[in-house]
Amino acid sequence: MSSLRPFHALDLFRFNATNLDPLTENYDISFYLNYLARWPTYFCAVENARGRIMGYIMGKSEGHYTNWHGHVTALTVAPSYRRLGLAKMMMDELERVTDSVYRGYFVDLFVRVSNEIAIGMYEKLGYSVYRRVVEYYSGGAGFAGDEDAFDMRKPMSRDKKKESVRENGRDYHVSPEEVWF
Repeated sequence: MSSLRPFHALDLFRFNATNLDPLTENYDISFYLNYLARWPTYFCAVENARGRIMGYIMGKSEGHYTNWHGHVTALTVAPSYRRLGLAKMMMDELERVTDSVYRGYFVDLFVRVSNEIAIGMYEKLGYSVYRRVVEYYSGGAGFAGDEDAFDMRKPMSRDKKKESVRENGRDYHVSPEEVWF
């Protein structure tokens, strides 16, 4: 049994097991606290019946006009709790907040092009590649050199014409400097 709940500041001292994956971005405490203070409805944790954090999602709203959207900054599930549908549960909540609270046109996220498992999961959730961001990720933590990212998007109900997505996004390359909202 698991439950989705708002992330609390004290969870920062309890969520290390979820960040042990080299594909999970880690930030300093002030970064997490900034998100918690500015976008608390976008920051959730899933915990088990004993109160152990199984995963979390952190996001924000950003952009202007038809680029107004929800953004997934981090989504991670502890290795021992993967393949239980927890990532889908958290993504569903972030999408619900984007659609009904912030009235965003789409949700976007960035994922390493080598992270085929995550890309496949996001595609199953209805996301598609909008563009490839060349050398978005710098090397480190077991990665040699810089790596490209896919900017993946899913339109929300406000984007009735689906203008926030495009065909053949994998072939549309941009530099990190061109990614702004």
